[in-house]
Amino acid sequence: MSTYIDQLSLLQIHKHLESAYPLEACGFLLGSDKDGKRYITEIIVAENKSAENQKRRFVIDPLDYLKAERYALKQGLHLLGIYHSHPDHPALPSVHDLEFAQPYFSYFISSIIGGSHSETKSYRLFNGEFIAEKFSLLKTSAGTVTLKVYSNQ
Repeated sequence: MSTYIDQLSLLQIHKHLESAYPLEACGFLLGSDKDGKRYITEIIVAENKSAENQKRRFVIDPLDYLKAERYALKQGLHLLGIYHSHPDHPALPSVHDLEFAQPYFSYFISSIIGGSHSETKSYRLFNGEFIAEKFSLLKTSAGTVTLKVYSNQ
């Protein structure tokens, strides 16, 4: 499966996660899924409801999942995944991330170092383990479209 994210959505993710630093922040990835290609075109910011250390954990309220699903349906979109930050840590899935992961979703993890975005990687759950998911940035400029490919390798 090919995954694409538009430039504005990725920028919005980075700004959201940087603004929440030093806490973990999170949100939803929305878009379309057609012919083996996933296009992320919109995000929804979610509140980190973790009662534990929010510098190292995030929790999304189940009602927020329901609201995101309903919003996506109204917009003709699909809930495609989750994004979140790892403040002052690499963009690698944690044991906690794996514990709450769901098949089908893309998981965009951004490393935020000292309040600034460092890197973003994407993962999918396959047979109970995260696998790296290459994604491409859909960038528009003066009516032209170019792709920039991101790889976890």
